[in-house]
Amino acid sequence: MSLLRDGIIHHATSVLCSNKGSMASSQLYEQIMKSFDVTQGDFWFIMKCARFEVKRTGVDDDSVVVAKTSLRLCKEYWKGTCYEEKCEELHICKYYVYGNCRFGKNEKPCKHSHDLRCPHNQSLLRDCTLQDLPEEDLFLLLMQNDPSLLPEVCVHYNRGGVPDGACTFRDSCTKLHLCLHHTQGRCRFGERCQRLHAVDHRGLKLLQERGLRAGDFIRDLPGIYQNRHHLLAAAAAQQASGGGSGPQGETSKVNICLHFLRRRCQFEDQCILVHFNMPYKWEVWKGGAWCDLRHMEEIELAYCDPEARKSPGSRPVDFLTMTQGSRSLPVRRLSTVSSVTKPPHYTLTTEWVWYYRDNHRSWVEYGQPDSGQRTTSVTSRDLEQAYQKNPFNKVPIMKGFRKYLLSFKDMYQWNQALDTRRPVRRRPRFLSAAGLATLTAR
Repeated sequence: MSLLRDGIIHHATSVLCSNKGSMASSQLYEQIMKSFDVTQGDFWFIMKCARFEVKRTGVDDDSVVVAKTSLRLCKEYWKGTCYEEKCEELHICKYYVYGNCRFGKNEKPCKHSHDLRCPHNQSLLRDCTLQDLPEEDLFLLLMQNDPSLLPEVCVHYNRGGVPDGACTFRDSCTKLHLCLHHTQGRCRFGERCQRLHAVDHRGLKLLQERGLRAGDFIRDLPGIYQNRHHLLAAAAAQQASGGGSGPQGETSKVNICLHFLRRRCQFEDQCILVHFNMPYKWEVWKGGAWCDLRHMEEIELAYCDPEARKSPGSRPVDFLTMTQGSRSLPVRRLSTVSSVTKPPHYTLTTEWVWYYRDNHRSWVEYGQPDSGQRTTSVTSRDLEQAYQKNPFNKVPIMKGFRKYLLSFKDMYQWNQALDTRRPVRRRPRFLSAAGLATLTAR
């Protein structure tokens, strides 16, 4: 089953990239059926893979599947300052990705690699099962996932009257003049819109100055921006929820409504947030929908313990993979927003606690003394605030005379001098139903 699943994932990625990075789920399923005998239920189960994002269209209950990847181009490599042997980003010339590197076509060699098959890049591609994807498809996948590769759309152009809106730079603007609503897939004016829905000669000049090739890619660019917008919005929604991986059939309803918990939500059924009687909610994906898990409080209690890898019971939830059972059904945890994003009197927010594993393999909260009465230079709250600002950041930490670097992306604490790594975990502070009743009464 694993080999079949990997084959379907690889084929679906190739089909999506050959169709400008996304397509209707019904059409994708038809394409998959030409090469694989897979049920519609198994097809949707495979869509929970990190390679895809599912966007509801509201048209005939269909959805759009967007290809995604966690791979990025290494910015430090481009500057010539990446010295990490275990760097997890591609070391490749960005102009080669653009398809327009002027050095690779003549006798003067490019100082940046054009080799995707070098050991460093090949290892990363293999980890993501992208090693057999054609270069052109891989580069499109990177374009719609790596925000650094394409220029931003000018917000000021989208304010005020045409032709340039409120943009004072006009011809010298370094951002793309396109209809922002169109690049987000929700322009209600369509062809009647007075703002640009396609790249004009000025935008073409800007893109060529950045090194992007002309041709079909430029013509397809608004669609790539739509895909990129959806991926960024889905990532932001998942980050806000603090939840795990799984099919993102509904990326809008991931936060639990604080006002509903206080019985004061004026929007009722029209609220864009989840209405639930606890500040956390555990769900499992089965039958093409998110379903409530039983014994949520027991699962939450176990999850709040940084030592716990699984919940109790005959069908435990694996907290590291966020799956359940032998079929590895995707699980997610919805919650109220992080406590650091609201004033202190918002008592029903989620307090996230950061832990590291010490020399005795015990989990110690950041800012609290360890067995040797030593404390870190940052507290758990400091880390949560930094994480909310940038979940891909690296934070320097001191403990005694030792220096560490905490990577949010990899969830480890790295001692650069000794080249040792300690695992890091982010878990919520437990709140029982009885504790919630006390808080709401207060």
